[in-house]
Amino acid sequence: MDRMTTDARWNMMKSACPTRQVLDRLANKWTMLVISALSLETHRFSELRGRIEGVSQKMLTQTLRGMESDGLVRRTVYPTVPVSVEYSLTPLGHSLSETVNLLREWAYQHMDDIEAARRAYRQEGHPEVP
Repeated sequence: MDRMTTDARWNMMKSACPTRQVLDRLANKWTMLVISALSLETHRFSELRGRIEGVSQKMLTQTLRGMESDGLVRRTVYPTVPVSVEYSLTPLGHSLSETVNLLREWAYQHMDDIEAARRAYRQEGHPEVP
């Protein structure tokens, strides 16, 4: 039996379900990209920012802090001059990276289908969706 059927708190269709906060974090594109970037190796902040095109310093900082607070990322500070900071996935983060990789693979396999559906949608006279 899964948690949803054994514990009334675990029903993500209910607004009070704590899994909604988790889903908010996981459904964020920056979270997914950070997990992908860290899935194979540890990176410094500047390396992550260089690997993830389009992410601002502010957004990457917010994403990493949120992921650290959720136990997905480990932040290691080295007492050098200047201070060096590295980010890596925790065991919990690594367990999530498997799912992120599946989603990435699904997107790669179905992107042509999605683009074709979008073209058909627009040709039917619907407005373009961002």
